Amino acid sequence: MIFTIEEINRIGTLLPNVTIGYRIYDNCGSRLSSMRAVMALMNGHEPTAEEPCTGQSAVHAIIGESESSSTIILTRTTGPFKIPVISHSATCECLSSRREYPSFFRTIASDYYQSRALAQLVKHFGWTWVGAVNSDSDYGNNGMSIFLTAAEEEGICVEYSEKFHRSEPGKLLKVVDVIRKGSAKVIVAFLAHVEMNNLLEQLTLQNITGLQMIGVEAWITADSLITPSSFSILGGSLGFAVGKANLSGFDEFVKHFWDDTFHCPEIAPPSQDVERCGKYQDLLEWRHYNDDVPELRYSSNIYKAIYAVAHSMRSLLNCRANVGCEKVLQTEPQKVVESLKTVNFTLKTNERVWFDKTGAAAARYEVVNWQRGPDGRVQFKPVGHYDVSLPPGHRFVLSEDNIVWPGASAQRPVSVCSESCPPGTRKAQQKGKPICCYDCIPCGEGEISNETDSNNCEPCPGQYWPNPGRDKCILKPVEFLLFTEVMGIVLVFFSLLGVLLTLITAVIFMMQKDTPIVKANNSELSFLLLFSLTLCFLCSLTFIGRPSEWSCMLRHTAFGITFVLCISCVLGKTIVVLMAFRATLPGSNVMKWFGPLQQRLSVLGFTLIQVLICVLWLTISPPFPYKNMTLFKDKIILECDVGSAIGFWAILGYIGLLALLCFILAFLARKLPDNFNEAKFITFSMLIFCAVWITFIPAYVSSPGKFTVAVEIFAILASSFGMLFCIFAPKCYIILIRPELNTKKHMMGKMPSKSL
Repeated sequence: MIFTIEEINRIGTLLPNVTIGYRIYDNCGSRLSSMRAVMALMNGHEPTAEEPCTGQSAVHAIIGESESSSTIILTRTTGPFKIPVISHSATCECLSSRREYPSFFRTIASDYYQSRALAQLVKHFGWTWVGAVNSDSDYGNNGMSIFLTAAEEEGICVEYSEKFHRSEPGKLLKVVDVIRKGSAKVIVAFLAHVEMNNLLEQLTLQNITGLQMIGVEAWITADSLITPSSFSILGGSLGFAVGKANLSGFDEFVKHFWDDTFHCPEIAPPSQDVERCGKYQDLLEWRHYNDDVPELRYSSNIYKAIYAVAHSMRSLLNCRANVGCEKVLQTEPQKVVESLKTVNFTLKTNERVWFDKTGAAAARYEVVNWQRGPDGRVQFKPVGHYDVSLPPGHRFVLSEDNIVWPGASAQRPVSVCSESCPPGTRKAQQKGKPICCYDCIPCGEGEISNETDSNNCEPCPGQYWPNPGRDKCILKPVEFLLFTEVMGIVLVFFSLLGVLLTLITAVIFMMQKDTPIVKANNSELSFLLLFSLTLCFLCSLTFIGRPSEWSCMLRHTAFGITFVLCISCVLGKTIVVLMAFRATLPGSNVMKWFGPLQQRLSVLGFTLIQVLICVLWLTISPPFPYKNMTLFKDKIILECDVGSAIGFWAILGYIGLLALLCFILAFLARKLPDNFNEAKFITFSMLIFCAVWITFIPAYVSSPGKFTVAVEIFAILASSFGMLFCIFAPKCYIILIRPELNTKKHMMGKMPSKSL
């Protein structure tokens, strides 16, 4: 303060022909002393009982106080007299109210910005679980209140928030106990210098280390906190500090100040007045205080405060260079207040000075880190800055590579209530605990999360399904009956086996076509039946493989037509058996109505009806390949949709109708007298056929995915094998094993038939 005032007076260009005077009081950390000093400044001298307050102010501005609580008292006292108070370090947000403190200014930013910057700093390093301690004062309570609000906005959880006053040692011990028992590794200490010193002493005594301390401007650069044992606790601390002073000539001024004040060298010669020097012995250790001038931080705030008053006086007094100032006696403190609101100037340090609408300076902080320098001494190394005057994206800058963490570690400490939830999981709040305490729950079926600490899992779209890690969606596998899988190979084998057996049977019948047993069983229909059975076995192959538009239409129509052809042949053979025995009756001429031509026409007619049904089905609503995504959640079943359900069931119904008619006729003819009554075997074949397709319907409806196709193929093969074995196996047995029975005499022999 003295340096700045003497500089202004010496240069003389700012206030020509005007000399600034000053009076300095030491409040000794006492609010009562502050009150006495304020009364003395307002009255021009310290009041006594004989000389009470005159009410006339002899001061145009007051620089101070340092602490927020004392500043509040000071400002409320001077408020009625409209005397401007400019503080260099009172940061409480409560002082921003222009209604309560209309004449208060400060060359330091409000804690509103520092508190929010603290929350951003904590969030930047991923610390979501912190402890908080503050001074039980206006400074600490207001600053911590803003921090807690900002921390909640940033998603930071505060495990505990404790406070104590310098005059409460018992409360301090309780706070230390809470810190020791807490799980948070990061402590936000919104403490004044004195409270921080008290806390540091207790933490040292109880050997509580391993904490990441986050500090505020009040203590983060305090040299007095550096002790041989304090670095074990404060080493690696991070915090916001006021910018360093860069005042040219100040270091030299300090040196001369000490010399002029004490007039005593460090080591007094024998001739020196020992008594005169002796009274300064306690201060001589501070003689080289100017060595620390480059580290002074609040000095620039005082420098700016006095220059702000000088500029406001200049505008009020209409000062002009080489002219002087007028109206000195007419300048009232209230006018200085109004003038301070509009000051806007640049110091020789190239720093612009102005006050915002709350009377505070722009928020600019250095981010400092407690480190040991190369010489082993503790230093407050700048590792970033925070400047509210810059655009939002450039306000907060950190150089993490230059940060040394507690314990001289290069590894950033971790302070979380719960570890981060990896992709594939979501956070689930732990009941009764803060939002930062959660369990990691795997995403549900069909859901993923591809970010760390996801609050929710997102469902995969239709054709996608989560991968095993449930952190991304992948295309669902498409499933259909393949030729290369075991089931497909087995079905193909039996299908080809059926074709082979049918062809062998046809060859046998061809070779034995002139024998009685072949002739007696209508060889023309037998060969046509064998041909249709071959088609039935082969049509089952169309159900295997990837469904396509053509394969879907082919498989169902081929199945419907070939089976009707097959049943029509069996039905023709059954009718022939009935007609043949009726023709043996005297006077019967029934065979002329069901000769070879009629048999061919009946087979053709029955088959054409099925062809017509298929044509109508394919014309109106044909089968088509369909991706069934509802049957299974984790895969797509590629199947053939029947299109028109009426068409599909009409084909099956027509086959069933013919099979039932054939079964009834064969059943009626089963007891006709003959050594080789074919109606018996047709009855067995139709019984198997109907049983297979009756059981097919519920199995078809209930079978999932590709097993639906497998059931349909099984039904085709089973019914085909049933007709092949029941109708042709007995004939082949006689032809190959019992040729002696393959005679006309034996075939015409009349023997009673056994009942079924």
